[in-house]
Amino acid sequence: MLFPSIVYGPIHSRRLGVSLGMEIMPIEHKLCTFNCVYCECGWNEKVNHPVLPTREEIRLALETKLQEIVNAKCPNGTSLDVITFSGNGEPTLHPDFMGIIEDTCALRDRYCPSAKVSVLSNSTQLGRPEVVRALMMCDNRILKLDAATDEMMRRIDMPVNDALTVEQLIRWLEPFNGDFTLQTCFLRGEHNGKTIDNTTPEELKAWYQAVDLLHPKQIMIYVIDRKTPEEHLEKIPREEMERIAAPLVAKGYNVSISA
Repeated sequence: MLFPSIVYGPIHSRRLGVSLGMEIMPIEHKLCTFNCVYCECGWNEKVNHPVLPTREEIRLALETKLQEIVNAKCPNGTSLDVITFSGNGEPTLHPDFMGIIEDTCALRDRYCPSAKVSVLSNSTQLGRPEVVRALMMCDNRILKLDAATDEMMRRIDMPVNDALTVEQLIRWLEPFNGDFTLQTCFLRGEHNGKTIDNTTPEELKAWYQAVDLLHPKQIMIYVIDRKTPEEHLEKIPREEMERIAAPLVAKGYNVSISA
């Protein structure tokens, strides 16, 4: 499921409320540093010269939509909760990401000052200082950590960079000093003959330790909800998700469950 335009919605997000989606990756194909087995956008495609929307195209598209919302011509516009960057890949890959966030914050302040600016990121570009600066301008930094062991992270997320480690991801997340939302998808299944399961006692122990080290202000845990490119995956039951969350809730963490 690819998002076909720069701005889409507003839609009802099960985690964020009424959300105006922002797609700043190509609209024809997925472009991401991960190739997650559960991604609703499917697998990465090999494209030699991907075409990205320009900063100005993004600014104009967003301003047009916000004007429609303000003029009450857009369904759900009066209750817009958030402007969300996600879509067909990793939004922080855009070379003008910082400028795009600057434009978005300015337009939000002009047209819908109560709306939050959120970015869903897989955390792989946090080694770039300009990406971190841009994320700090946003209201919500929703940053992925699907597993806290290298083997399981690679089985679930299949990073394009084979050398990427969980240690790197955690090191890049630490400078936020907990001022972000940690996002984790829990799942079980199989891919290419290898077992996928980040709910085992060993995997959960490593994940809990990472959470305690990073101490995020919020934790979002969720399950697969749409068709996935790997068919042999299992949706984790709500009761099990509540058991996973329980030790963190007991420590005082703010945990939300989408199941």
